Amino acid sequence: MARHPGAEAWVPESGGITRLRKAARSCEGCDLYREATQTVFGEGAEDARLFLVGEQPGDVEDREGEPFVGPAGHLLDQALEEAGIERSRIYLTNAVKHFKFEHVERTGRRLHKKPTRGETVACRPWLLAELNAVKPELVVALGATAAQSLMGTDFRVSTQRGELFDLDLAELDEPCEFLATVHPSAVIRLSGDERDEALSRLVADLGKAAETVGAAHR
Repeated sequence: MARHPGAEAWVPESGGITRLRKAARSCEGCDLYREATQTVFGEGAEDARLFLVGEQPGDVEDREGEPFVGPAGHLLDQALEEAGIERSRIYLTNAVKHFKFEHVERTGRRLHKKPTRGETVACRPWLLAELNAVKPELVVALGATAAQSLMGTDFRVSTQRGELFDLDLAELDEPCEFLATVHPSAVIRLSGDERDEALSRLVADLGKAAETVGAAHR
């Protein structure tokens, strides 16, 4: 089993998102930095009331250095718009800040590979630092990796999605609420009526999030 030192040594003790983003560029808290093009840190309103966290950057995000700008990000944009949420007024990030992938030798493509629990735990200090800098009212986890990074490995998106929970971790300066839903990539993999239904459910979950933090996001 791979051992990871964790990101603690690279996380500044204080400072806002700009300082955190700069520090994260040199993070070697796990081995993913060796193959990734760059660290992909969170972006968005630094006083956002709504904080969305996904699993990890994908191929497009790794190349461009911004979260949720690939196919899953475009579908998320559609879901946010249908839910009445302005992307510019939320904060978007990932539980893991480097792209984990495997090469397809025949095509040269880089295919997403799910991060291990150890890699997620190693990167968790960055996520907690982002939460303490932004101090949102509600965190929305997109997918199981994001949800379990904050709520523990017993959390199941399949049965607990759309429910409101208290997120009161010892590492957080201020508690907030928590809601989980599926990652947009799970919707992309579907087709036809199944995809339409999955998108509608994602929009409904995001709509509940918008209602929870108030009409300012509508």
